[in-house]
Amino acid sequence: MKKISILTATRAEYGLLKPIINKLKSVTEFDIRVVVTGAHLSPEFGLTYKEIENDGIEIDEKIEILLSADTPSSISKSMGLAMISFADYFEKTKPDMLIVLGDRYETLAVCCSAMNQKIPIAHLYGGETTEGAVDESIRHAITKLSYLHFTSTEEYRRRVIQLGEDPSRVFSVGAIGIENILKEELLNKQELEKSINFTLEKQYAVITFHPVTLEGNNSSEQFEALLSACKNHKDMKFIFTKANADANGRVINQLIDRFVEENDNAAAFTSLGMHRYLSSLKYCTMVIGNSSSGLLEAPSFGVPTINIGDRQKGRLQASSVINCEPTKDEIDKAITLALSEEFKESAHNTINPYGDGNTSGKIVDVIKDFLLNDKIDLKKKFYDYEVK
Repeated sequence: MKKISILTATRAEYGLLKPIINKLKSVTEFDIRVVVTGAHLSPEFGLTYKEIENDGIEIDEKIEILLSADTPSSISKSMGLAMISFADYFEKTKPDMLIVLGDRYETLAVCCSAMNQKIPIAHLYGGETTEGAVDESIRHAITKLSYLHFTSTEEYRRRVIQLGEDPSRVFSVGAIGIENILKEELLNKQELEKSINFTLEKQYAVITFHPVTLEGNNSSEQFEALLSACKNHKDMKFIFTKANADANGRVINQLIDRFVEENDNAAAFTSLGMHRYLSSLKYCTMVIGNSSSGLLEAPSFGVPTINIGDRQKGRLQASSVINCEPTKDEIDKAITLALSEEFKESAHNTINPYGDGNTSGKIVDVIKDFLLNDKIDLKKKFYDYEVK
């Protein structure tokens, strides 16, 4: 049997990996090992590893790396802990492949350890650009450490090839979030209200705002501008999902807690989990923030997205996305536009550029082909991309 380790460090990442994990587990020739780290193991971020266990997925190992601070130096130290801890894990487990998703600092550190152990890496989703966050550099670094590449669009596939990766190892498969939307049986509105203990009789927005890691200490200033704009819309309700374990994430979460205490039209959650989160998008009036889900998943529900600032700058966008500067006035104008009947109708008819919802099967077929037919040769040649 071929042994495959699958890394997950955050709630959002696991929600995207879940259908792939389940399909890989059904392949009799594979021994699947899910390894959990990062925010999953932190009480502050909701101990979200329990969601994995509740889904009936066995966790091979839990590896603690997260420090209690979120300064740049503490994140570097967490990366060091990840390299050391996963060096031991890979030496013991000796997987035939490591599967990773995204662009987080923990993932980069783990991939460095895997590279040193000569473990081939399969990476979802390279080739994307997020110019306002350090994730941009991390994502491209992981691409160069990886052997197999699964991108969400053909444009992103070309970009991975432009980075010197052989086209025969780069596959455009669509976004797994679209598959979850089309295939998950979501809650109805009454079930959602009961599940989150929050009534949704009014129009409501789902808000996720993560730190802007390349803009100094501006995260709190930008988020306070968002909260000020929300106060102008007392006739709406707001569901906040808290920030991830990036630098300054805790500051944002403290501001959320204070806002919810002072405003009874708001509720906050450390983690909604994939099922409740997608259900909340289904019935919402708009999505607000700077999370990739506003660009990838929200358009499939036909709801407007207000994308604040530069964190997601460079990603492909549907016509339902409103980009605005991170100031109170601009965010307020964007909310007003999203509430207009004309824009709501336009968003309802938007086309999502991120695939047809058939992603996990495509990924599993490629991994089966490479692993079971011994097609992997870690002596990668740099592919010179010709611009035509």
